[in-house]
Amino acid sequence: MSFALLMHDPLAGTLMLLALLWLSAKVGGELAVRLKLPAVTGELAVGLALTALHRSWPLFPDVAASPATELLGGLGVVVLMFAVGLESTVPQMLKVGVASLRVALIGVVVPMAAGLAGAWLLLPQRSPFVLDLFIGACLCATSIGISAQVLREKGASDSLEGRIIVGAAVVDDVLGLLVLVAVSGLVGAAAGGGAVGPDLAKTLALALGFLAAALTLGRLLTPRLFQLASRFRGEQVLLPLGLGFAFLLAWLGNLAGLASIVGAYAAGLILEPAHIVDLEHRERHTLEELVHPLVTVLSPLFFVLMGAKVDPGALFKPATLGFALVLALLGVVGKYVAGYGGGRGIRAAVVGWGMVPRGEVGLIFVAAGAQLHLNGVPLLSAEVQAGIIGALLLTTVAGPVGLGWVLRSSPSA
Repeated sequence: MSFALLMHDPLAGTLMLLALLWLSAKVGGELAVRLKLPAVTGELAVGLALTALHRSWPLFPDVAASPATELLGGLGVVVLMFAVGLESTVPQMLKVGVASLRVALIGVVVPMAAGLAGAWLLLPQRSPFVLDLFIGACLCATSIGISAQVLREKGASDSLEGRIIVGAAVVDDVLGLLVLVAVSGLVGAAAGGGAVGPDLAKTLALALGFLAAALTLGRLLTPRLFQLASRFRGEQVLLPLGLGFAFLLAWLGNLAGLASIVGAYAAGLILEPAHIVDLEHRERHTLEELVHPLVTVLSPLFFVLMGAKVDPGALFKPATLGFALVLALLGVVGKYVAGYGGGRGIRAAVVGWGMVPRGEVGLIFVAAGAQLHLNGVPLLSAEVQAGIIGALLLTTVAGPVGLGWVLRSSPSA
């Protein structure tokens, strides 16, 4: 007998499940924060524990198989990527500076190569090459939110290194998404039996064309649209319009054959404060401030769901744990060396450790990879997915610890 059948109202089981998820996610996140760890680590652990509980007691709900959590978790990903896009603007991307650009490029190329090589050496020889590429792509991600919090706590947000980290992370987001799109295109080409080169070129051209068109047309049209919307007499106009715009671009991105998160991220980049200043002034809140509560509500469900999709039996296999440890080490070293791209007079260790955490961005990549299939078989096996998530979790913990240590021990530049 399933958990839902114990209830008379068909909706009651879903409501109870959501209550369980939100409350347990907050408790898990709070415990992690008290241990000086990012909240996402506790939320992932909660998901893993809920799956283990379901397997030992079948009456307990299967979180990973619930359509409600799948839907809300998917919305959480889109809203989260929209919020990541809102944290930066196109002019900010163009003004990152040479130092940030060098750090970003090294921080993509080196982890990508290291992850690819590590996967090629550690995975069975029969594994497809696109899987090695995808694992390398997961190591490209950077979670600026985690490092930014440490920088704020240490009073280093306005330091030269802090600005380089933020600028490099912005570029990393775009480059990482392009790498993910490229790998997805390779999987599609391999599954369809087509020529890899032309299909890859087509996919990349489509991605770049979509981003260019969205950013160009968006910057031309959104100021006029939101200026018109500022004449609306109803209250609370900004958030519905902003979310509607994000979901529209996410849908268009999917229609173009790209991941929905690409469109959501582009929407965040397009909506610059100058375009919506009238509405923000009237509602006394920025769009970023209005979206933040949605992120705090939906993103924990996504992280719990990601943890719930990890097979506990697969994660705790010695081979999987070893794979996760090696990937984490490669991920830390790959981002750490990027700090030396900052140039002279820059504390390379600060920049390097600031680029290490993968956090939510890496998990979004894994979620996208979990949707990929090669010849009808999921690209990510249970062991590989568990190993990647384990590695991302380790880098998410190691990054803030290392950054906090070097900020305390190294003098300001």
